[in-house]
Amino acid sequence: MNNDPLYTTNRDRLKDIWLIPGILISIFLGWLVSGKGMSVGVLLSVFPFLAGFFVLIFLKPRIGLIFFLIYCFIMPTLGKHIDGLQAGLGQDALLILTWLGIIFQRTRVYKFRHLNNDLMWLTFVWFVITVLEIANPERPSILGWVYEMRSATLYWILSVPLVFLVFNKKSDIDLFFNIIIILSLIGAIYGAKQLMIGPDAAENRWLEAGAKKTHVLFGKLRVFSYYSDAAQFGSSQAHVSIMCLILASGAHSFSKKLWYAFAGVIIFYGMLISGTRGALFAFVGGGATFLVLSKQVKILILGGVLGLAFLGMLKYTNIGSGNQQINRMRTSLDPEDASFQVRLINQKILKDYLASRPFGTGVGTIGMWGVTYNADKYISRIPPDSLYVKIWAMYGIVGFILWLGIMLYITGKSAGIIWNTRDPVLRNQLAALCGGATGVLLCSYGNEVLNAMPTSAIVYISWGLIWLSPRWDKPQPKTIEI
Repeated sequence: MNNDPLYTTNRDRLKDIWLIPGILISIFLGWLVSGKGMSVGVLLSVFPFLAGFFVLIFLKPRIGLIFFLIYCFIMPTLGKHIDGLQAGLGQDALLILTWLGIIFQRTRVYKFRHLNNDLMWLTFVWFVITVLEIANPERPSILGWVYEMRSATLYWILSVPLVFLVFNKKSDIDLFFNIIIILSLIGAIYGAKQLMIGPDAAENRWLEAGAKKTHVLFGKLRVFSYYSDAAQFGSSQAHVSIMCLILASGAHSFSKKLWYAFAGVIIFYGMLISGTRGALFAFVGGGATFLVLSKQVKILILGGVLGLAFLGMLKYTNIGSGNQQINRMRTSLDPEDASFQVRLINQKILKDYLASRPFGTGVGTIGMWGVTYNADKYISRIPPDSLYVKIWAMYGIVGFILWLGIMLYITGKSAGIIWNTRDPVLRNQLAALCGGATGVLLCSYGNEVLNAMPTSAIVYISWGLIWLSPRWDKPQPKTIEI
């Protein structure tokens, strides 16, 4: 009787009844994907993994900060390849989840007293100033403020204290370098693929949507790899490359030196193919910082001569003129360059406009978010081109002086900490961190570098590690095993 298709037992009925909600859920999900696009389907398919990941962050908040750093590299390409995905919000989510994991942690007590230091207070001061800009007399859009303040201060104030709380072991410096070097190296290789084979379909759609006018010049592609754009790709590659080359000169084993030198050269190639002229100044700033911190007059003189010779070669000779990337880099040293002249004109316009506005026009009134949410403001029509100019426009001359003072203090204090570090390996690592951050600060005059990912995350974590380093320093120089 059990073989009779019309016969069912209560047990069979109980088992099969679950098909009904399963079918209904499948129909609903199919409708949702067909109506809302594949991005919803992708999110639904990865939901179980996300749930497990959230639990992992709550158990080990340190993992949240590590994944935040990794995500900052791959986030832009996710946005290009998955239509409708607000990939940038993933950065906010990772930082907030990490903080929630710390707050609700039951198995470990975090030493919040370590947050009482000058770096944290300066970070907090800049956050307060940004919040006060909501009341700017120009009455900027609150939505413009929300989106702009994320890069201007939110990631800064959320990530720096996490370094003191969950990324505070000496071995974390090596982990940090490994993550950013490997991801940058992959970025350079992927960029070479774009140059030699071409962008994929999603990247071509992004180019055709408007990016082509700045990324295809004279028929040549400005490579952007999996970064947000060519400018950020080139600047980030320069940032990590100079760090690698500084590490290659340190008191490390031969195999490590070889690894750092190899990575530095390949990543430098990534900078070249980006066609980003301002990235050159990351090398100038980072190299000069390292030479000063080396405490060796011979290295300082030799490095200075080599650096000046390289800049002189670009400015006064035609060496490498057959290479498109070198030619474009050469224009960064030409004061008569048309692009540079346009920037000077825009700065003159802003100078006149901001003369009666000592506190600027408000956060989010210039640049991309200015065009989107403050289109009624005159200043939104003027491209800032530079982070310095953007800070000046949004915060006014008063805010700009405070911001620049904070940056100079952090740079000077970092140099002082490194100068007094006795462990040769640690000192070399800190010099790489400081040199990279200083180079970013310098090349931010030409592009919005410091407020873009992954550069922001790298610099903020670098600051925290430098501040933590005195507790790891050894009274006697460390012996290096080769």
